[in-house]
Amino acid sequence: MKILFIVLDGLGDRPIRELGNKTPLEAARTPNLDFLAREGICGLMKLKFRGATPTSEEAHFSLFGYDPEFYKIRRGIITARGCGMRAKKGDVALRGNFATVDERLNTIDRRAGRISNTQPLIKALKGIKIDNVKLLLKSATEYRLGIILRGRNLSPNISDGDPFYGKLGKRARKIKPLDKTPKASFTAKILNEFLKKAHKILKEHPQNKKREKLGQLSANYLLVRGASTIKKLPPFKKRYGVRACCIAGKFLYQQIGRILGMDVVKVRGANGLPNTNLKGKIQASEKALKKYDFVFLHIKATDSLAEDGDFRGKKKFIEKIDKNLKPLLKLKNTLIVVTADHSTCSKLKRHCSEPVPVLVCGGEKDKVKKFSERECSKGKIGKIKSIDFLKLIVKMRLC
Repeated sequence: MKILFIVLDGLGDRPIRELGNKTPLEAARTPNLDFLAREGICGLMKLKFRGATPTSEEAHFSLFGYDPEFYKIRRGIITARGCGMRAKKGDVALRGNFATVDERLNTIDRRAGRISNTQPLIKALKGIKIDNVKLLLKSATEYRLGIILRGRNLSPNISDGDPFYGKLGKRARKIKPLDKTPKASFTAKILNEFLKKAHKILKEHPQNKKREKLGQLSANYLLVRGASTIKKLPPFKKRYGVRACCIAGKFLYQQIGRILGMDVVKVRGANGLPNTNLKGKIQASEKALKKYDFVFLHIKATDSLAEDGDFRGKKKFIEKIDKNLKPLLKLKNTLIVVTADHSTCSKLKRHCSEPVPVLVCGGEKDKVKKFSERECSKGKIGKIKSIDFLKLIVKMRLC
């Protein structure tokens, strides 16, 4: 059997009073997802991650059976490669956010109002060199950027500056070495000096002054995380014996697919936003199943809407996804898998550790009638760890 593996990013949530103490998924009208649930088996998946909250990269690699503790996969190198930066041996890459902080470096907005035009800001920061270490920067769409430190004696064993990772807080953190080596101490020192210089430049940048006059948030700081170097993982095809492709609108998820050896199928208008071309992605998935054994279809906006606290928008977008899934109900000889990489709690406006619902349609059936967090907990799959989930799917494919 073929496998269509649909990941609705950040799908899970906590019950919300304004939605009748239901999650956005529970409150949404989802006749097609419910049909797949009735015709398949369901369960709840417990995530594997290292910090206080799951990161997107940890969650996805764990979902594909690659233990984040063993491989130590982090966001920096994925972001850098995904936005077209060429990392070399010895480089340390980081993921950055243009953010808004106050005078005490308390975070007001981690995404500076989801600022989209960051090229003038990046241009102002280019060319900075500290102790013979070059700082290379490139936009990774909207408020995101890739950062590469290039020089001698660098180490990825440094802490995150973003207070939403690790021990949660509000204040942008000073970078610290995570081991006692001179390389880690040197790298932390370089990055702290860069962030201090960048903050000073960004505060006075004409674009930010203009934004402040217009009542918009100033992109006056860089929150960084995920320091990492080039990684090689065992190929997905070798591990599972399937030829796979990835269909996603955002660089990160395309890059995760590439790192695992998947082909990337691009779809016009697929942008990871609520107005993404869902119809085109579904059509591309149907077409890809004729060529590939495994199709990874990623849909992003369920996550970003929840991160903005827009639980009604998340519910509406889930309904939009459901409507576009209808053509898939006719698929033959295919296991249709629907799940999430992690939950994103709309009231918290961040990733959270709640387990996520899973359904697998195309084989056995259980008694679940609706695809939701609470209903899936009653399904035949029961509770399963994310690191073990794909092994189960591949086993079902061969039965």
